[in-house]
Amino acid sequence: MSVDRVTYNSDGLVPAVIQQFDTREVLMMGWMDAEALRRTLTTGRVTFWSRSRQEYWRKGDTSGHIQLVKGARLDCDGDTLLIEVDQIGAACHTGDHTCFDAVDLHPVVGES
Repeated sequence: MSVDRVTYNSDGLVPAVIQQFDTREVLMMGWMDAEALRRTLTTGRVTFWSRSRQEYWRKGDTSGHIQLVKGARLDCDGDTLLIEVDQIGAACHTGDHTCFDAVDLHPVVGES
């Protein structure tokens, strides 16, 4: 990934969508600044920037539910990251496997 193409928002952050590498299941979304992205790309573990705590947090350091990096991609506009991981344990802070287990919005399903 060419990190010089990353476009950060006005707070210096970029959204990072976290996806299970083998099943392609979307697990969660977090925020990264340039340093969190550097740490993620160079350590093999996902690091985020916590907007509420104003500090870095490496997924799983306190919970044991770690994310091992398997791939990283930048979208075509350069403003969203896709981080492919091997999720060990729950991805969501609620203990759910994915942060997208909670609420189904019941959309009308389009037909092709």
